[in-house]
Amino acid sequence: MPADNHTFFAPVTYILTGIPGTEQSHVWIAIPFCLMYVSTLYGNFLLLFIILTERSLHEPMYLFLSMLAAADLLLSTTTVPKMLAVFWFRAREISFAGCLTQMFFIHVSFIAESAILLGMAFDRYVAICDPLRYTTWLTKSVIGKIGLAIVTRSFCIIFPLIFLVKQLKFCKTNLLPHNYCDYMGVARLACDDITVSVWYGVAVAILAIGLDAVLIALSYGLILRAVFRLPSKDARLKALRTCGSHVCVILMFYMPGFFSFFAHRFGHIIPGYILILLANLYVLIPPMLNPIIYAVTTKEILKRVINLFYRCCSRSFLLSPRRQQKMLWDLEIKARFSLEL
Repeated sequence: MPADNHTFFAPVTYILTGIPGTEQSHVWIAIPFCLMYVSTLYGNFLLLFIILTERSLHEPMYLFLSMLAAADLLLSTTTVPKMLAVFWFRAREISFAGCLTQMFFIHVSFIAESAILLGMAFDRYVAICDPLRYTTWLTKSVIGKIGLAIVTRSFCIIFPLIFLVKQLKFCKTNLLPHNYCDYMGVARLACDDITVSVWYGVAVAILAIGLDAVLIALSYGLILRAVFRLPSKDARLKALRTCGSHVCVILMFYMPGFFSFFAHRFGHIIPGYILILLANLYVLIPPMLNPIIYAVTTKEILKRVINLFYRCCSRSFLLSPRRQQKMLWDLEIKARFSLEL
């Protein structure tokens, strides 16, 4: 039917349906989601607190980590509270302006996190492949400018996307089969031709996310080549251990994203509720696991987490000074042993 025969309307609110086909299980599904969100808040705020309060950690790698933690907090906090409200309280309504705002921050944090991972890969490349220039290239002012460039780039990429959605004319239902406002989910409710919106999304995926992924892969390829040329076995193991945590985080970030991108192109093969469930886990699992990975695999952060834990325990249980010292030694020995393994 031609678009002219439709009755257009300006959507005031959307109705988020949650995960279609699992309505009876929404209350139970929300419990692990809530636990993962609490873990995300605790882990990322703890990581930010440690990095910002310890002067010795005001180095490029840890400053990038603090940016990553902030992006993770923005991504999860933009989506999960509303998701839990839909599941537990059936608060399914969201205003059109609120939907666009949520959509904007979801995609901004996603683009920003991709750029931060690229910055971290460049940091490791310079530290391992050209260590003599590390302190002159990556100064605090340079890191600040990189952070500003990441925010500006994310805004400039996503703002046209929001503008395109706002210009669409809607004549279909305002039921949105999702837990949060997804770009293509909202665009598909329009009666206008959304070809421009679709191709802009593809261009962003290829030219922004895809290009970042290629540059990250190139950086770690050069890093591996440099690592295996090191004469000392201990130096090689140390470099690989340092990069291992970054590679784990990068794989957790890009693999679900690319899977989701291709899955939407073959949506008739994969059930819709599976795609939505994966999209929900995508905004929950990486922000939850990132601080855990870095806390466990980074010696400096792990040591400060242990010290913080020790102080809290000593105050809570009123331990004697000798007992406090013994407890701290035991924790440090266990942490050193785990890192060596």
